[in-house]
Amino acid sequence: MKKPKKAASRTARKSPRSAGGAAAGSDPGPASFALPIDCMVADAAALKESLAGLVGDSRPVTLDVAALQRIDTAAMQLLTAFVRERDRKGLRVEWQGSAPALSNAARLLGLTSELKLPA
Repeated sequence: MKKPKKAASRTARKSPRSAGGAAAGSDPGPASFALPIDCMVADAAALKESLAGLVGDSRPVTLDVAALQRIDTAAMQLLTAFVRERDRKGLRVEWQGSAPALSNAARLLGLTSELKLPA
């Protein structure tokens, strides 16, 4: 009789890396965060948690939007609050990649300048 195989653990493990992707204790460059393909209200709590970990980071934060294909107003509100709070603290937010979904949503909501999106 064969022994049953153990099921793979589905528990996510925390990496020793910071939100910016550098190993803790090293001298990392700018912090970065890649937005997922979909930024929708169902994912808002996870997005908020990720951005909250970067809001006070003294390094410039780069938001990589290259993969982003869909974004709703809940995610736009979170991004706007993040950019505003960092700006209030005198901290930079930079954008990497292009995402027509983000550009279009920002334009429709009148948030292009608030988000400091490139022209």
